[in-house]
Amino acid sequence: MMRRLLVGVFLVLAAAPVYAASGSVLTVESVLSPAWVERANGRREPLAAGMALANKDKVHTGDGGRALLRLDEGSAVKLGESATLAVDDLARKEGATGRVVAASLDVLLGAFRFTTGLLSKSDSQRDVRVKVNAITAGIRGTDVWGKSAGDRDIVCLLEGRITVAHGAAQFAMQEPNSFYIAPRKGAAQPPSPVSPAQVKEWSDETEIFARTGAVRAGGAFAVVVGSGDERTAVALRDKLRDSGFPAISAGTGEASEVRIEALGDSDEAAALAERLRRMGFAQAQAR
Repeated sequence: MMRRLLVGVFLVLAAAPVYAASGSVLTVESVLSPAWVERANGRREPLAAGMALANKDKVHTGDGGRALLRLDEGSAVKLGESATLAVDDLARKEGATGRVVAASLDVLLGAFRFTTGLLSKSDSQRDVRVKVNAITAGIRGTDVWGKSAGDRDIVCLLEGRITVAHGAAQFAMQEPNSFYIAPRKGAAQPPSPVSPAQVKEWSDETEIFARTGAVRAGGAFAVVVGSGDERTAVALRDKLRDSGFPAISAGTGEASEVRIEALGDSDEAAALAERLRRMGFAQAQAR
């Protein structure tokens, strides 16, 4: 049985800063439900656009779900469906050389993509660690995709350079569109080129595409899922939230309604309404 290691992505600073409290170091930019956040105290709630994540949170995406998270310095973390990401060590420092953002992001299951942001060209602006089972990779200014599955772990370098350690093997990867696979059983093969078609297929696993019904931070459109008396509305809201949709209820008495807000445009609202109707929420309508 292959010994399970941890994958680490380390962006090293010239000096080790002292960090402030976490604040909104990591926020949710977009969600294709179903998705949830499991807080440190065990409380579980649907993942919502604009939500701030905190230390010890775990992000879960369900069947068909996706999530786009944004670090304070601009880097993006994308999660594919049926994925789990544990968040820790979120912190921020304002210093003479600028802002430094720190985070530990542990990909426990599923596909992810980490892309350094436009605001983070310098190593002095971030101290980020991303982990996946079985391989250890150190990266700097890089676009990297990876996946932890039941039978293997994959790291694919899209751009930049990474150093990889797996068991006794250590090596550098610097060729764009190259990948390394660590199977749960058997020997790993050396890094190999991967075809553009395979790169696109893997990358698509973590993308939130247009007209799929995703919510986005700042979105101004909504879907009304149902209405009625307050008790009925609360029950419908809770059913949706348990299913991983960030529903809210508004109004009182007989004028209560249940909505999902923050859709980016009318097409996204229409797509979500249609999806909810297929799930059995027959009254869902875009607004």
